[in-house]
Amino acid sequence: MKETIVTIPINDLFAPKDGCPLCRMEQMLEQQYCEFVTGDAMMEPSVRIETNKKGFCHRHFSRMTQVGQKLPNALILESHLQEILEDRMPKKAGKPDKKQLDALNEMLSSCYVCDRVEKDMHHLMATVFVEWVKGGEFRELFKSQPFLCLNHYRLMMTAASSKGGVPSKYLSDFHADALALTKNYLESLKGDISHFVTMFDYRSKGKDWGNSVDSIERSIEFLTKEKPETNS
Repeated sequence: MKETIVTIPINDLFAPKDGCPLCRMEQMLEQQYCEFVTGDAMMEPSVRIETNKKGFCHRHFSRMTQVGQKLPNALILESHLQEILEDRMPKKAGKPDKKQLDALNEMLSSCYVCDRVEKDMHHLMATVFVEWVKGGEFRELFKSQPFLCLNHYRLMMTAASSKGGVPSKYLSDFHADALALTKNYLESLKGDISHFVTMFDYRSKGKDWGNSVDSIERSIEFLTKEKPETNS
C-alpha cells in the first residue's frame, strides 16, 4: 500500500500485530490530546473555553497529570473550577435551579479528551475502511491482527454499517474478517480460562498450565480495553 499522510498512522498502528490495533489507535490519540491540552493549547482561548465547559473524566485528568507539568494542570483546573462556580452552582440557597442542575449533569458526563478522541477514532476508522476496500497488502495486514477487543469490534462494526462506512457490497466480507479476529480470540480465551479452572482440580496436579496462566488478565483486557492492576 502506497503511504500518504493519511495512511501512514494506519500502517503504523496495524504493523506491530500486538493486541488490538484500535486500542493502540485510541491510546495514541489519548496521549496526543493530553499532551496537547497541557502544552501550547493551554493558552488557546478556544480550547480553554471548551475545557472549562466540558472538563475531563478521571482517566484523562490522571493522564494529564502524568504527561503535563503541574502549572498547566493547575491553570486548567483554576478556570474550570471558576466556570463551575459561576455557571453550574446556585448563587444562594433555596429551590434548586433545574437549568443549572442539567448543565452540571451535562458537564459531569462529558470530557474534552474523550470527545476529541471519539471524533478522531471515526476519522481513522474511515481510512481503515477505505484501505481495506482497496484490498491487497492492507487487507492482509488487517486479517493478520491478533484480535479486535470486544468494545472495538462493536465500535468498528457500528461505524462500518453506518453512513460513510464500508460500501454495502463489501460489508459482509468486512464483517467476516472483523468477526473472525474477535470470535477466534474469544474462543481461545474461553478455552484458556476453562483450562485455568480445571488446574485447581486435584486431578490436574502436575499438569501444564499452558497459556492459561495469564488468562484472567487477558480476558479482562479483551472485555474492557484496560489491563487490570495486579498485586506485586
